[in-house]
Amino acid sequence: METARHMGIRSVAVYSDADATSRHVSKADEAHHIGPSPATQSYLDADKVLAAAKASGARAVHPGYGFLSENAAFAEACEAAGIIFVGPPPSAIRAMGEKHAAKALMVTSGVPVVPGYHEENQDDAVLRKAADEIGYPVLIKATSGGGGKGMRRVNKGDEFADALAGARREGKNSFGDDRVLIEKYLEIPRHIEVQVFADNHGNAVYLFERDCSLQRRHQKVIEEAPAPDLSPDIRKAMGEAAVKAALAIGYRGAGTIEFIVDVSNGLADAPFYFMEMNTRLQVEHPVTELITGVDLVEWQLRVAAGEPLPLRQEELSITGHALEVRIYAENPDKGFLPSTGRLKRLRFPAAGPHVRIDTGVEEGDEVTPFYDPMIAKLIVWDEDRTRALRRLRRALQQTEVVGVKTNTAFLARIAVNEDFASANLDTGFIERHIAELVPEPGAAPVRALAIAALAVLLDRADEAAFNAHGNGDPTSPWHQVHGWRMNDDGHDEIKLVDAEEIVAIPVRYVTGGYELTIADKTLIVNGELEDEDRIVANIDGVRIVATVLLDDGGVTVIDAGHVHQIGIFDVLAAAEVDDAGTGGVVAPLPGKVVAVLTEAGASVDKGTPLMIVEAMKMEHTITAPADGVVDEIHFEIGDAVDEGTVLVAFSVAED
Repeated sequence: METARHMGIRSVAVYSDADATSRHVSKADEAHHIGPSPATQSYLDADKVLAAAKASGARAVHPGYGFLSENAAFAEACEAAGIIFVGPPPSAIRAMGEKHAAKALMVTSGVPVVPGYHEENQDDAVLRKAADEIGYPVLIKATSGGGGKGMRRVNKGDEFADALAGARREGKNSFGDDRVLIEKYLEIPRHIEVQVFADNHGNAVYLFERDCSLQRRHQKVIEEAPAPDLSPDIRKAMGEAAVKAALAIGYRGAGTIEFIVDVSNGLADAPFYFMEMNTRLQVEHPVTELITGVDLVEWQLRVAAGEPLPLRQEELSITGHALEVRIYAENPDKGFLPSTGRLKRLRFPAAGPHVRIDTGVEEGDEVTPFYDPMIAKLIVWDEDRTRALRRLRRALQQTEVVGVKTNTAFLARIAVNEDFASANLDTGFIERHIAELVPEPGAAPVRALAIAALAVLLDRADEAAFNAHGNGDPTSPWHQVHGWRMNDDGHDEIKLVDAEEIVAIPVRYVTGGYELTIADKTLIVNGELEDEDRIVANIDGVRIVATVLLDDGGVTVIDAGHVHQIGIFDVLAAAEVDDAGTGGVVAPLPGKVVAVLTEAGASVDKGTPLMIVEAMKMEHTITAPADGVVDEIHFEIGDAVDEGTVLVAFSVAED
């Protein structure tokens, strides 16, 4: 929309019930409601999208990143309706959307491919035999998949059936297609992709590469351009192979050729293999824009309008280095489960030549279970990778998200990891470093507890001063909060809740502030609350500026980019014992039941899969919390469940 506005083009948004107040709706020149929150009833309904286009008088449809962006039938429907589809011709989408056929086409075009099974026969036995012949580990991939959806690694034969069923379900639910292909799983690969662009005049170029090796569950976490340590010769060879692949299918517009690079023996002469082509603009396209100075969306619109490519290959060059991180609403401490809720606070570093923020949400918006949980993309650029990485670390410290769990601290730990700084990368990086990237949850540091306690004390003092000001007797001792004691210094005690533990903090009121005792450390603190959510604190002579958000349940402290959720102990609430939900396995997030894997009366071991719940386009397996017996199953396939709902009544086995 920003690019269109810059070009003097009006933009029209479509939105579902869940997105009625979303950022893309407010930024558009015009917005049309197209249906309920589930994507199948709104964003995936081609007829509704085209009806909105006709009603608004739009001449073109930009399909974005997901949903219908790689749907050949939708591109054909646009053409039939006389509306320009900002993307490749349907034949190109179809050629690359059929992953098995695309691999065969690449072989005939001279582009190297990963060994695997890409045939039409989808019989379970045929697929299992192919996997056995390829040799484990193998990767099952949804034929129409992308973004890690419908993808399963299989390490041995007896895991194959369950993995196949899961890949098919996700492929069907996300793309309407349950067909799969099978490939050899390379043990030490890097994922490097090439940005290509073609027009209707026979021109095609590559805008260099992006390294997307840092992945979790086959979903990209950090992308950067150019790929670290890639030699000019390999860069040229990959770029030319990518252009060859695009020309082989009569491509038009922006596309990405994804390669897997086997770095088992280093990167110098590493072989690279075609994996797939994304026939759309990629989520990570900003890093390419920052190193080339090209607005890829403007190129898309110009090419869709019939213009030739603005630049030739020899006119394209790389300047500097860019990194992008994806900030997700998810909880790394709980297996990266998606997190839903209202964004009580959403603040990013100031945008400029070195920092770019791409987001579809604003402070106050709801993160719902209907769509992908990505909150924003944070992109940085500088003259080289070392400087860009320094920018990234600082930008992550300045990012503040409260209201949902996020992966911001996880990203910050990657940014300071020595192997990452040395560009020692491959797709197993996160799995290999998971213990340090997602450490066991621990107690909040003393500094965070001191800030929280000071915030509570200052808030109480402000409230008392306000009440006294509006009272007929402002000097009444009942308005004082300095812990007065007869024949003793004024003292009090604050009880906070950290990591489910009560932390009692003795407070003594001293001249100019407070004396706190936390974890056997005595601290002199003072400060003031500013702008409702900013605290300027002095802790033992050290001046600290932090963000604090106070509500009835506690204090959120954001200090140097680290978010600490600290509760305020409520004696009355603690006395209300609520044992609802005990003896049952609960839903960790809202979603839909897609598989029931057990039955009432079954005896199961700890970790046994009981049910699969789909949420935010991903499947989450619910397992037995201990050895025990399944007493009752409360939901069936297709049922919607809320977070905290008891899915399965369960009795723990007695020792």
